[in-house]
Amino acid sequence: MTTRTAIVTWAGANARRLERQGLASPTRLAPADVVRALPAAHAQVLSAAELSVGLRTAGVTRTDVREALWTQRTLVKTHGPRGTVHLLPMAELPLWTGALSAVPTGRSPFPPDVRMTPERTEAVIEAIADALTGRELTVDELSEAVVERTGAWAGDRVMPAFQDMWPRWRQVTHLAAHRGALCFAPDRGRRVTYTRPDVVPLDGPEALAGLVRRYLHAYGPATPQHFAKWLAAPGRWAADLFAGMAARGEIEEVRYEGGPAWLVAGDTDFPSEPVRGVRLLPYFDAYLIASQPREKLYPGAAHGRALAGGQAGNFPVLLVDGIAAGVWHQRRSGRRIAVTVEPLSPLTGGQLRQLEEQVARVGDVLEGKAELTVGKVTVGAHA
Repeated sequence: MTTRTAIVTWAGANARRLERQGLASPTRLAPADVVRALPAAHAQVLSAAELSVGLRTAGVTRTDVREALWTQRTLVKTHGPRGTVHLLPMAELPLWTGALSAVPTGRSPFPPDVRMTPERTEAVIEAIADALTGRELTVDELSEAVVERTGAWAGDRVMPAFQDMWPRWRQVTHLAAHRGALCFAPDRGRRVTYTRPDVVPLDGPEALAGLVRRYLHAYGPATPQHFAKWLAAPGRWAADLFAGMAARGEIEEVRYEGGPAWLVAGDTDFPSEPVRGVRLLPYFDAYLIASQPREKLYPGAAHGRALAGGQAGNFPVLLVDGIAAGVWHQRRSGRRIAVTVEPLSPLTGGQLRQLEEQVARVGDVLEGKAELTVGKVTVGAHA
Protein backbone atom coordinates (compact mmCIF):
# COMPACT_ATOMS: atom_id res chain seq x y z
CA MET A 1 0.00 0.00 0.00
CA THR A 2 1.29 3.49 -0.81
CA THR A 3 0.24 6.99 0.14
CA ARG A 4 0.66 10.27 -1.74
CA THR A 5 1.69 13.32 0.26
CA ALA A 6 3.62 16.58 -0.03
CA ILE A 7 5.20 15.93 3.38
CA VAL A 8 7.75 13.11 3.52
CA THR A 9 9.13 11.63 6.73
CA TRP A 10 12.51 10.00 7.21
CA ALA A 11 10.76 6.66 7.79
CA GLY A 12 8.94 6.90 4.46
CA ALA A 13 12.00 8.07 2.53
CA ASN A 14 14.17 5.39 4.08
CA ALA A 15 11.66 2.62 3.34
CA ARG A 16 11.46 3.68 -0.30
CA ARG A 17 15.24 3.82 -0.66
CA LEU A 18 15.56 0.35 0.81
CA GLU A 19 12.86 -1.05 -1.49
CA ARG A 20 14.27 0.53 -4.63
CA GLN A 21 17.75 -0.78 -3.91
CA GLY A 22 16.84 -4.38 -3.19
CA LEU A 23 17.55 -3.98 0.53
CA ALA A 24 13.98 -4.64 1.64
CA SER A 25 14.06 -8.02 -0.11
CA PRO A 26 16.55 -9.40 -2.64
CA THR A 27 15.81 -8.73 -6.29
CA ARG A 28 16.29 -11.01 -9.28
CA LEU A 29 17.77 -8.31 -11.46
CA ALA A 30 20.92 -8.64 -13.54
CA PRO A 31 24.04 -7.00 -12.06
CA ALA A 32 23.86 -4.02 -14.44
CA ASP A 33 20.24 -3.35 -13.45
CA VAL A 34 21.15 -3.51 -9.76
CA VAL A 35 23.93 -0.97 -10.29
CA ARG A 36 21.53 1.26 -12.26
CA ALA A 37 19.24 1.36 -9.22
CA LEU A 38 22.06 2.60 -6.96
CA PRO A 39 22.83 4.38 -9.47
CA ALA A 40 26.58 3.58 -9.17
CA ALA A 41 28.55 1.04 -7.11
CA HIS A 42 31.81 2.14 -5.47
CA ALA A 43 34.58 -0.14 -6.75
CA GLN A 44 37.91 1.17 -5.49
CA VAL A 45 38.12 -2.35 -4.07
CA LEU A 46 36.24 -4.59 -6.48
CA SER A 47 35.18 -7.10 -3.82
CA ALA A 48 33.19 -4.34 -2.08
CA ALA A 49 31.29 -3.64 -5.31
CA GLU A 50 30.69 -7.37 -5.76
CA LEU A 51 29.13 -7.49 -2.29
CA SER A 52 27.06 -4.36 -2.93
CA VAL A 53 25.53 -6.04 -5.97
CA GLY A 54 25.37 -9.60 -4.67
CA LEU A 55 23.75 -8.80 -1.32
CA ARG A 56 20.89 -7.10 -3.16
CA THR A 57 20.14 -10.05 -5.42
CA ALA A 58 19.15 -13.68 -5.16
CA GLY A 59 21.81 -16.07 -6.40
CA VAL A 60 24.32 -13.61 -7.88
CA THR A 61 27.99 -14.24 -7.04
CA ARG A 62 31.21 -12.33 -7.63
CA THR A 63 31.72 -14.40 -10.80
CA ASP A 64 28.43 -13.06 -12.18
CA VAL A 65 29.51 -9.49 -11.47
CA ARG A 66 32.91 -10.05 -13.09
CA GLU A 67 31.32 -11.63 -16.15
CA ALA A 68 28.99 -8.63 -16.48
CA LEU A 69 32.03 -6.37 -16.24
CA TRP A 70 34.68 -8.10 -18.36
CA THR A 71 32.80 -10.56 -20.62
CA GLN A 72 29.27 -9.30 -21.23
CA ARG A 73 30.42 -5.65 -20.85
CA THR A 74 27.06 -4.62 -19.40
CA LEU A 75 29.04 -2.93 -16.60
CA VAL A 76 32.04 -0.63 -16.86
CA LYS A 77 34.65 0.17 -14.21
CA THR A 78 35.61 3.83 -14.37
CA HIS A 79 35.88 7.05 -12.38
CA GLY A 80 32.41 8.10 -11.29
CA PRO A 81 30.98 10.37 -8.58
CA ARG A 82 33.60 12.31 -6.60
CA GLY A 83 36.23 11.15 -9.08
CA THR A 84 36.44 7.78 -7.33
CA VAL A 85 36.33 4.36 -9.01
CA HIS A 86 32.81 2.99 -9.54
CA LEU A 87 30.93 0.39 -11.52
CA LEU A 88 28.41 2.00 -13.88
CA PRO A 89 25.92 0.48 -16.31
CA MET A 90 27.59 0.49 -19.72
CA ALA A 91 24.29 1.48 -21.36
CA GLU A 92 24.26 4.67 -19.29
CA LEU A 93 27.90 5.63 -19.82
CA PRO A 94 26.93 8.34 -22.36
CA LEU A 95 24.79 9.97 -19.67
CA TRP A 96 27.44 9.65 -16.97
CA THR A 97 30.29 10.99 -19.10
CA GLY A 98 28.13 13.85 -20.36
CA ALA A 99 27.10 14.77 -16.82
CA LEU A 100 30.43 14.32 -15.04
CA SER A 101 32.36 16.24 -17.69
CA ALA A 102 29.93 19.15 -17.13
CA VAL A 103 30.45 19.31 -13.34
CA PRO A 104 32.71 22.21 -12.27
CA THR A 105 36.10 20.81 -11.28
CA GLY A 106 37.13 23.35 -8.65
CA ARG A 107 40.67 24.25 -7.70
CA SER A 108 43.50 21.76 -7.99
CA PRO A 109 44.60 20.34 -4.61
CA PHE A 110 48.24 20.21 -5.79
CA PRO A 111 50.86 22.94 -5.32
CA PRO A 112 51.53 25.28 -8.26
CA ASP A 113 54.69 23.48 -9.36
CA VAL A 114 52.78 20.17 -9.61
CA ARG A 115 49.41 21.10 -11.11
CA MET A 116 48.83 21.34 -14.85
CA THR A 117 47.58 24.28 -16.88
CA PRO A 118 44.26 23.96 -18.72
CA GLU A 119 46.19 23.65 -21.98
CA ARG A 120 48.32 20.80 -20.66
CA THR A 121 45.26 19.12 -19.20
CA GLU A 122 43.59 19.10 -22.60
CA ALA A 123 46.77 17.81 -24.24
CA VAL A 124 46.99 14.90 -21.78
CA ILE A 125 43.32 13.93 -22.18
CA GLU A 126 43.70 13.97 -25.96
CA ALA A 127 46.86 11.86 -25.67
CA ILE A 128 45.12 9.34 -23.41
CA ALA A 129 42.19 9.00 -25.81
CA ASP A 130 44.52 8.52 -28.77
CA ALA A 131 46.76 6.00 -27.02
CA LEU A 132 43.86 3.86 -25.75
CA THR A 133 41.75 3.73 -28.90
CA GLY A 134 41.43 0.06 -29.75
CA ARG A 135 44.09 -0.92 -27.19
CA GLU A 136 44.48 -2.07 -23.60
CA LEU A 137 47.54 -0.59 -21.88
CA THR A 138 48.92 -0.99 -18.38
CA VAL A 139 49.38 2.23 -16.46
CA ASP A 140 53.12 2.16 -17.21
CA GLU A 141 52.52 1.62 -20.92
CA LEU A 142 49.97 4.43 -20.93
CA SER A 143 52.42 6.70 -19.15
CA GLU A 144 55.01 6.13 -21.88
CA ALA A 145 52.40 6.82 -24.56
CA VAL A 146 51.26 10.05 -22.91
CA VAL A 147 54.83 11.34 -22.52
CA GLU A 148 55.58 10.45 -26.15
CA ARG A 149 52.54 12.43 -27.33
CA THR A 150 52.86 15.46 -25.02
CA GLY A 151 56.36 15.89 -23.66
CA ALA A 152 58.69 14.94 -20.83
CA TRP A 153 56.89 17.28 -18.42
CA ALA A 154 53.92 14.87 -18.33
CA GLY A 155 56.13 12.13 -16.89
CA ASP A 156 57.74 14.19 -14.12
CA ARG A 157 57.29 12.26 -10.87
CA VAL A 158 55.87 15.10 -8.80
CA MET A 159 52.45 13.79 -7.71
CA PRO A 160 52.40 12.30 -4.16
CA ALA A 161 50.32 9.11 -4.03
CA PHE A 162 50.31 6.06 -1.75
CA GLN A 163 53.80 6.73 -0.32
CA ASP A 164 55.15 7.07 -3.85
CA MET A 165 55.48 9.74 -6.52
CA TRP A 166 53.37 9.39 -9.66
CA PRO A 167 53.95 11.11 -13.02
CA ARG A 168 52.32 14.51 -13.40
CA TRP A 169 49.75 13.42 -15.98
CA ARG A 170 48.00 11.04 -13.60
CA GLN A 171 46.36 13.88 -11.68
CA VAL A 172 43.84 14.16 -14.54
CA THR A 173 43.07 10.44 -14.93
CA HIS A 174 39.59 10.93 -13.48
CA LEU A 175 38.91 13.86 -15.81
CA ALA A 176 39.87 11.70 -18.79
CA ALA A 177 37.40 9.06 -17.58
CA HIS A 178 34.69 11.70 -17.17
CA ARG A 179 35.27 12.75 -20.79
CA GLY A 180 34.94 9.16 -21.99
CA ALA A 181 38.62 8.89 -22.94
CA LEU A 182 39.46 6.15 -20.44
CA CYS A 183 38.02 3.28 -18.43
CA PHE A 184 39.49 0.21 -16.77
CA ALA A 185 40.25 -3.00 -18.63
CA PRO A 186 40.92 -6.37 -16.93
CA ASP A 187 44.06 -6.29 -14.78
CA ARG A 188 47.15 -7.83 -16.32
CA GLY A 189 48.36 -9.82 -13.35
CA ARG A 190 48.75 -7.19 -10.63
CA ARG A 191 49.02 -4.33 -13.09
CA VAL A 192 46.15 -1.90 -13.57
CA THR A 193 45.08 -1.71 -17.22
CA TYR A 194 43.08 0.89 -19.14
CA THR A 195 41.22 1.11 -22.44
CA ARG A 196 38.97 3.62 -24.18
CA PRO A 197 35.24 2.92 -24.06
CA ASP A 198 33.15 3.19 -27.20
CA VAL A 199 31.04 6.10 -25.97
CA VAL A 200 29.84 9.48 -27.16
CA PRO A 201 28.95 11.66 -24.12
CA LEU A 202 25.48 13.18 -24.08
CA ASP A 203 25.07 16.93 -24.18
CA GLY A 204 25.95 18.35 -20.73
CA PRO A 205 22.60 19.94 -19.70
CA GLU A 206 20.60 16.91 -20.87
CA ALA A 207 22.97 14.52 -19.09
CA LEU A 208 22.98 16.51 -15.85
CA ALA A 209 19.18 16.55 -15.76
CA GLY A 210 19.19 12.79 -16.30
CA LEU A 211 21.66 12.27 -13.48
CA VAL A 212 19.59 14.41 -11.10
CA ARG A 213 16.53 12.31 -11.93
CA ARG A 214 18.40 9.07 -11.27
CA TYR A 215 19.78 10.40 -7.99
CA LEU A 216 16.37 11.59 -6.80
CA HIS A 217 14.73 8.32 -7.85
CA ALA A 218 17.20 6.44 -5.63
CA TYR A 219 17.61 8.91 -2.73
CA GLY A 220 14.87 11.52 -2.90
CA PRO A 221 13.67 13.61 -1.27
CA ALA A 222 17.00 15.40 -1.37
CA THR A 223 18.32 18.93 -1.45
CA PRO A 224 20.78 20.47 -3.91
CA GLN A 225 23.34 20.33 -1.09
CA HIS A 226 22.84 16.57 -0.74
CA PHE A 227 23.36 16.15 -4.49
CA ALA A 228 26.44 18.38 -4.41
CA LYS A 229 27.92 16.33 -1.55
CA TRP A 230 27.31 13.10 -3.45
CA LEU A 231 29.12 14.46 -6.52
CA ALA A 232 31.72 16.55 -4.66
CA ALA A 233 30.42 19.55 -6.63
CA PRO A 234 29.89 23.21 -5.64
CA GLY A 235 26.71 23.79 -3.65
CA ARG A 236 25.78 27.00 -5.47
CA TRP A 237 26.11 25.25 -8.83
CA ALA A 238 23.84 22.40 -7.66
CA ALA A 239 21.26 24.90 -6.38
CA ASP A 240 21.16 26.59 -9.78
CA LEU A 241 20.83 23.21 -11.49
CA PHE A 242 17.85 22.23 -9.31
CA ALA A 243 16.25 25.66 -9.77
CA GLY A 244 16.39 25.30 -13.54
CA MET A 245 14.84 21.83 -13.44
CA ALA A 246 12.12 23.05 -11.07
CA ALA A 247 11.30 25.93 -13.40
CA ARG A 248 10.85 23.43 -16.24
CA GLY A 249 8.60 21.23 -14.09
CA GLU A 250 11.04 18.29 -14.06
CA ILE A 251 11.29 18.10 -10.26
CA GLU A 252 8.89 19.10 -7.50
CA GLU A 253 9.33 20.38 -3.97
CA VAL A 254 8.14 18.59 -0.81
CA ARG A 255 8.66 19.09 2.90
CA TYR A 256 11.24 16.66 4.27
CA GLU A 257 12.64 16.66 7.79
CA GLY A 258 11.41 20.18 8.41
CA GLY A 259 12.68 21.81 5.22
CA PRO A 260 12.30 21.90 1.45
CA ALA A 261 13.62 19.00 -0.64
CA TRP A 262 13.03 17.64 -4.10
CA LEU A 263 11.60 14.64 -5.93
CA VAL A 264 11.26 13.77 -9.61
CA ALA A 265 7.98 15.33 -10.71
CA GLY A 266 5.14 12.89 -10.07
CA ASP A 267 7.32 10.39 -8.21
CA THR A 268 5.63 10.96 -4.87
CA ASP A 269 4.48 7.48 -3.78
CA PHE A 270 6.05 6.12 -0.60
CA PRO A 271 5.59 2.87 1.36
CA SER A 272 3.16 3.14 4.24
CA GLU A 273 5.14 0.67 6.38
CA PRO A 274 8.81 0.73 7.44
CA VAL A 275 11.25 -1.91 6.27
CA ARG A 276 12.27 -4.39 8.96
CA GLY A 277 15.19 -6.79 9.09
CA VAL A 278 18.95 -7.18 9.37
CA ARG A 279 21.33 -6.42 6.49
CA LEU A 280 25.09 -6.28 6.02
CA LEU A 281 26.57 -3.70 3.64
CA PRO A 282 30.23 -3.39 2.58
CA TYR A 283 32.24 -0.24 3.05
CA PHE A 284 31.47 2.59 0.64
CA ASP A 285 28.13 1.03 -0.25
CA ALA A 286 26.02 3.52 -2.21
CA TYR A 287 23.20 3.48 0.36
CA LEU A 288 25.62 4.37 3.16
CA ILE A 289 27.12 7.25 1.20
CA ALA A 290 24.09 8.89 -0.37
CA SER A 291 21.19 8.56 2.10
CA GLN A 292 20.49 11.86 3.81
CA PRO A 293 20.19 13.29 6.38
CA ARG A 294 23.15 11.33 7.64
CA GLU A 295 22.33 11.82 11.33
CA LYS A 296 19.14 9.84 10.77
CA LEU A 297 20.98 6.96 9.13
CA TYR A 298 23.73 6.96 11.78
CA PRO A 299 21.89 7.84 15.01
CA GLY A 300 23.38 7.97 18.49
CA ALA A 301 26.34 5.66 19.04
CA ALA A 302 26.43 4.73 15.34
CA HIS A 303 27.63 8.23 14.50
CA GLY A 304 30.82 7.73 16.50
CA ARG A 305 31.37 4.04 15.68
CA ALA A 306 30.33 3.62 12.04
CA LEU A 307 31.57 6.95 10.66
CA ALA A 308 35.21 8.04 10.38
CA GLY A 309 35.49 11.71 11.23
CA GLY A 310 31.93 12.14 10.02
CA GLN A 311 32.67 10.48 6.66
CA ALA A 312 30.36 7.65 5.64
CA GLY A 313 31.46 4.42 4.03
CA ASN A 314 34.77 3.77 5.74
CA PHE A 315 33.31 0.89 7.76
CA PRO A 316 31.14 -2.00 6.60
CA VAL A 317 27.82 -1.46 8.36
CA LEU A 318 25.25 -3.62 10.08
CA LEU A 319 21.77 -2.30 9.30
CA VAL A 320 18.83 -3.06 11.56
CA ASP A 321 15.49 -1.87 10.16
CA GLY A 322 17.36 0.31 7.68
CA ILE A 323 19.43 2.14 10.30
CA ALA A 324 23.16 1.77 11.04
CA ALA A 325 23.32 -0.39 14.16
CA GLY A 326 26.89 -1.70 14.17
CA VAL A 327 29.96 -2.49 12.11
CA TRP A 328 31.51 -5.66 10.74
CA HIS A 329 34.67 -7.00 9.16
CA GLN A 330 35.56 -10.00 7.04
CA ARG A 331 38.90 -11.74 6.71
CA ARG A 332 39.49 -14.39 4.06
CA SER A 333 41.83 -17.37 4.21
CA GLY A 334 41.36 -19.67 1.24
CA ARG A 335 37.66 -20.48 1.08
CA ARG A 336 37.12 -19.63 4.73
CA ILE A 337 35.71 -16.15 5.41
CA ALA A 338 35.76 -15.11 9.06
CA VAL A 339 33.03 -12.49 9.61
CA THR A 340 33.01 -10.49 12.85
CA VAL A 341 29.92 -8.39 13.55
CA GLU A 342 29.81 -5.79 16.31
CA PRO A 343 26.22 -4.75 17.11
CA LEU A 344 25.88 -1.51 19.08
CA SER A 345 23.02 -3.01 21.09
CA PRO A 346 21.98 -6.62 21.72
CA LEU A 347 20.15 -8.37 18.88
CA THR A 348 17.00 -10.41 19.42
CA GLY A 349 16.91 -14.10 18.63
CA GLY A 350 15.14 -13.40 15.37
CA GLN A 351 17.65 -10.73 14.41
CA LEU A 352 20.53 -13.11 15.14
CA ARG A 353 19.00 -15.69 12.82
CA GLN A 354 18.68 -13.04 10.10
CA LEU A 355 22.30 -12.03 10.71
CA GLU A 356 23.39 -15.65 10.26
CA GLU A 357 21.52 -15.72 6.94
CA GLN A 358 23.24 -12.49 5.86
CA VAL A 359 26.66 -13.88 6.76
CA ALA A 360 25.92 -17.04 4.78
CA ARG A 361 24.96 -14.83 1.85
CA VAL A 362 28.29 -12.98 2.12
CA GLY A 363 29.98 -16.34 1.77
CA ASP A 364 27.84 -17.25 -1.24
CA VAL A 365 28.55 -13.96 -3.04
CA LEU A 366 32.29 -14.22 -2.41
CA GLU A 367 32.25 -17.95 -3.24
CA GLY A 368 33.56 -19.12 0.10
CA LYS A 369 32.30 -20.41 3.44
CA ALA A 370 31.54 -17.62 5.90
CA GLU A 371 31.66 -18.13 9.67
CA LEU A 372 30.07 -15.64 12.09
CA THR A 373 31.53 -14.26 15.30
CA VAL A 374 29.56 -11.65 17.23
CA GLY A 375 32.05 -9.48 19.05
CA LYS A 376 34.31 -6.45 18.90
CA VAL A 377 35.69 -5.37 15.50
CA THR A 378 39.29 -4.47 16.27
CA VAL A 379 40.44 -3.19 12.86
CA GLY A 380 40.18 0.45 11.85
CA ALA A 381 38.35 2.21 9.06
CA HIS A 382 38.68 0.95 5.48
CA ALA A 383 40.44 -2.24 6.64
